[in-house]
Amino acid sequence: MTNLHAYRKLCCLLVMFSCLSVGYAQDTKHKILKKVPVEYPQILKDKGIQGTVRLKVFIKPDGSVKGVELLGGNPILAECAEKSVRQWKFSPLNSDSNVEIVVHFDPAAEPGI
Repeated sequence: MTNLHAYRKLCCLLVMFSCLSVGYAQDTKHKILKKVPVEYPQILKDKGIQGTVRLKVFIKPDGSVKGVELLGGNPILAECAEKSVRQWKFSPLNSDSNVEIVVHFDPAAEPGI
């Protein structure tokens, strides 16, 4: 039973990483130092709910996230993306800044792709 539980956890992690493609809009000054993976709830994946979420992330000078604004996408998926992105840490800069983050949710994505 423990092996099955560990296997399921590993599969879930692989699915989360493979179903998620995160990028930021042509902005090389914002290096991501800590990226909390975005959770793709299994029930949404099973129902085939997919899409792209665009977020504007407001960054404090110390690199922590000050706030997140939804620019577009499915509100349910956006909630999942926002919850994760709020925990990210960026490289410090001299002033407040912002960056656009795009998160893709694809239930058909294969692990490792």
